[in-house]
Amino acid sequence: MNNPTLPNPTTSRITIHEALTEQETAFFQAELSRYQERDLFPHMEEEDREYFRGSEYREEIQRLHDRGRNRCYYLLFVREGETIGLAMPVLYESEDGKCFLMEFCVFPRFRGNGTGTLCAEAFLAWARERGASYVELNWGGLKERFRFWRRMGFWPDGRDERGEPLMLLPPGEDLPVTAELLTNPQDWQLLRLENSYLSEIGEEPLSEEKKERLKTAVAQEKIFFFLARRGSRAVGMCSVSLCFSTFACGNVGTLEDFYVEPAFRKKGIAGLLSRTAQAWCAGQNVASLTVCCAPCDEEMYRALGFSVRLGTTYAFVRE
Repeated sequence: MNNPTLPNPTTSRITIHEALTEQETAFFQAELSRYQERDLFPHMEEEDREYFRGSEYREEIQRLHDRGRNRCYYLLFVREGETIGLAMPVLYESEDGKCFLMEFCVFPRFRGNGTGTLCAEAFLAWARERGASYVELNWGGLKERFRFWRRMGFWPDGRDERGEPLMLLPPGEDLPVTAELLTNPQDWQLLRLENSYLSEIGEEPLSEEKKERLKTAVAQEKIFFFLARRGSRAVGMCSVSLCFSTFACGNVGTLEDFYVEPAFRKKGIAGLLSRTAQAWCAGQNVASLTVCCAPCDEEMYRALGFSVRLGTTYAFVRE
């Protein structure tokens, strides 16, 4: 399809135009498909390629685009009246102004000479003007994409609930962070944080079976999670597992799954989570709360109040 006629800017700067007409939308969708076939699909498993080529994906994107709140936008980058790229963000008003960038592309013949950086700067300005407080994206394990967005100020920031690697442009302002006991085992942010924690310690993301087992364990109170929230975003977590001790003739607890998103570290969140878990244990008459850690983390845990050394821990692990 021919490049749609768009408003001519008075300078050579890059502007953003939302595709709204039938012609513009058709152009956007055609270029999106070309971008995926050319730049993304060679790095995907066949199953994933078939999903993005199928009607289910297209219908889901259109549904996100058409809904009245937390909607997806079809954006075109324009320079001197010519369309040179596209972006497809979702603005989540219900999540403290999160902007999730689903797709970003400069068309091949316009690449080079810093055009990608200029397009990214134009997009970030567009997002800020519409109330986005931070921007998140999935870099898909592609090193070039990672390096590009790292130069734009994004941080590697764990995994999403499906196990895909994320990057985050942190918020420019600090907001109060609270910590609370997780009461909803279906909270998708638990899966995001758990996958991020597993990735950081070198483990594989949760399988679908393990996700269900984790949700069941939370629902049955076999494990208790505490989430640190900045507004509606969960930025950290820890868990406590209880068992009966004959020494105490009561419950004792083990602290596990201790994780804070990289972009939000060194802000006191680890201490907040630790104090919240310790206070909850005291309120539940838990005799002690212990943590097993690597030598490199000992100083941190002592600073968090785990000051009594209980010797060396050994484990039998089923093969």
